[in-house]
Order: sequence, then structure tokens, then C-alpha cells
Amino acid sequence: MFEFFTDRARRAVVLSQDEAIALGHDFIGTEHLLLGLIGTDRSTAGDVLREQGVELARARAETVRILEAAGIAATGGQPAKDALSSLGIDVEEIRRRADDTFGPGAFQYPRPAYTPHAKKALEQTLREARALGHEKFGTEHILLGLLSAGEGRGLQVLTALDVAPATLREAILTRLAEQP
Repeated sequence: MFEFFTDRARRAVVLSQDEAIALGHDFIGTEHLLLGLIGTDRSTAGDVLREQGVELARARAETVRILEAAGIAATGGQPAKDALSSLGIDVEEIRRRADDTFGPGAFQYPRPAYTPHAKKALEQTLREARALGHEKFGTEHILLGLLSAGEGRGLQVLTALDVAPATLREAILTRLAEQP
């Protein structure tokens, strides 16, 4: 599916993974997808989100607040590391060797998995792009997918930031209608 994404859309997905890892989460939820979209420069979704007053630092803080309120701890993947350690596998040693061989940050473990809500949002991305007659999926389609999925903490973050999903959807569709 990702082969149909534009470069900026792929960048947004990579940024969502980076956000999850940086926040110590061993999953990628709709909240991380939202953070990836906000952080993608010169993208339709990022531009519209910023125009609606959504700032990355505030969205990140709301993400942390919402997850902590839900009792979701930032473990940094420690349970997976502990399981490997019990088998005699030293994840930190593997990281050091990978950094020495391939450069800093080359090895990330564990790689976060997508939550069911994030998977649904990405599936909706496809539907949104197709409904608009687009062959490639851009950041705007990911945002529309996140909004049309109708669930997930990404929507909670937007609500906490006083951004109405319907208003955001309208702004994205207006922007798309203005593009050649």
C-alpha cells in the first residue's frame, strides 16, 4: 500500500513512527499519525492543520496527556527488551554495533506496530483518495482517512485543541478543490 503514497505522505508515516519511538510508545496510533502529519513540512495536511491552529508541540503535549490519562505508560519497548534479555540477547549491544557499522540510529527496537485504529485510518486513506479520483495518496488523504475513521486518540487530540473534525475535513477538501 505504501508504494502508492507520495514522498511527503511516506515522510509523514516515518515521522509518526519517530514520534511514537521518541515518546516511548511501542505502538503507532492515530495520535502518532496526526503528529507525523503536523510535522511534515510543505504538505497539504500539515499546512491546513497549522492554519487551524494545530501546533506540533501542543499536539505532542496533548497526546502525552491523553495517553497518561488513559493509563498508557511510555515503556520504550522495555517488555520486549526484557523478554530478549531473558534469552541472553543484549539489545543495547546490538544497537551499539549497528550504530558503529551503519551510523547512529540505524537500529530501532522494538519497531512499533500500528494500532487497530491507525490501521483503520490508513485503510480509510485509500478510500478517501479513490473517492476523490486520486491514484496517489498524499498527506491530505491520510488526514481525511484519520477523520473518517471516526475513532482513535488522534481525534481526541484534535478535540482537546478545539479543532472540529468536520471543519478540518472541509478545510482539506476546499484546499484540494483549489489545487490544479
